[in-house]
Amino acid sequence: MGGGDDPWPLSQAPPPPAGPRVIALAAGLFDRDGYASISMEQIAAAAGIAKPTLYHYFRSKDEILRGIHESFIGTLLDRQDERVRLGLAPADLLLGAMTDIFGLMETHRGYVRVFFEHHRELPGEARREIRVKRDRYERLIQDAVAQGIKAGAFRGVDPGAATMAVFGICNWAYQWWRPGGGADPALMAQKMWDLIIRGLSVPYQDPGFQPAGRDAS
Repeated sequence: MGGGDDPWPLSQAPPPPAGPRVIALAAGLFDRDGYASISMEQIAAAAGIAKPTLYHYFRSKDEILRGIHESFIGTLLDRQDERVRLGLAPADLLLGAMTDIFGLMETHRGYVRVFFEHHRELPGEARREIRVKRDRYERLIQDAVAQGIKAGAFRGVDPGAATMAVFGICNWAYQWWRPGGGADPALMAQKMWDLIIRGLSVPYQDPGFQPAGRDAS
């Protein structure tokens, strides 16, 4: 991830009781009760600050929603950009991206739900800016697929369709993934990545091979 300008230092200690902490608390409230149901007063109470103090950091709930989106997509872009810079193989680029999203479902579930469910509530200009970043992230994943095809590591599939398959697996998983259940999100990401890379088909076998439990005809 990026350097000191990162608005959401996931690998560091919790941020101080200011803007980033308010954003994190609000993400949890939006995840629990829905964006429309939460007021600025409730966010201030959760943060343990007076409502006028909250308005010192954010002029509206829309600004908090924008902060959640900026933090989430910024983190994904920073991490994927770093993998590209390091020259990782296409398959590893996909695995890293999928591991990011599953990992954030474990540690920052509220951000994930808000990002996927409440982007339409963003004000027009903010929605357009976030859309640009979402599109750039999508291109990073599609480029990884295209590079894998060019290198002969992947079959000659439609890179756009393959990219949507990756996002379909990852972006929907927050509906069924339950943090704290003892399952390792990195392992789940690995399993889903394996399905993308290898599919469900059995690798080519000798025509005379008989699966266990089946009699030859």
